[in-house]
Amino acid sequence: MADTAREPSDRSRDEAPGPKLLVASPRLVDPNFERSVVLLLEDGSDGAVGLVLNRPLPAEVAEILEPWGEQAELAPPARVFRGGPVAPDTVIALGRCRDGLPAGSAPAALGRQVVGPVALVDLTVGPDPTVLGGVRIFAGYAGWSSGQLRQELEEGAWFPVAAEPDDVLGSDPERLWHDVLRRQRGPLALLAAYPLDPSHN
Repeated sequence: MADTAREPSDRSRDEAPGPKLLVASPRLVDPNFERSVVLLLEDGSDGAVGLVLNRPLPAEVAEILEPWGEQAELAPPARVFRGGPVAPDTVIALGRCRDGLPAGSAPAALGRQVVGPVALVDLTVGPDPTVLGGVRIFAGYAGWSSGQLRQELEEGAWFPVAAEPDDVLGSDPERLWHDVLRRQRGPLALLAAYPLDPSHN
């Protein structure tokens, strides 16, 4: 995977068109991405940026970013996630907007919506429980240089599928690869039962 992609921007507050997940094919054995589910934040001529959604780390959010611990508890497990191998010291947060916020009226703490009520969060502003109903914090991100993701898709390394809000803030991220495949139609759903070691099948 590339290490040249830029960090995701939050210039626009409009929801990104066609939010998608990249589900790792069983043939993808890179330890950074094996059985990973990546939320694609940007995909353009300059490259692509995403966050691995199913790699919780041992560190609790309250230990690393104490002011955000309570918000992280609203989206358990309240742990920091490894968003990808690029720039591991970079912190990116996604949060759930509380019900009742009209579209396009997100406060300064919230950036571009990525899927449903889930948006990028500016951690420098500070948590506002009247606006947010849970956050997930990621260390690092996944990045692809120009044309690299398209090549990997053509090689069958990833399955692009539609994203749902619960994919981002679900309480059982370690089952996410299985659960996302299981809800697909046709042969793709059968891969949810693909064993970790095919020789044991």
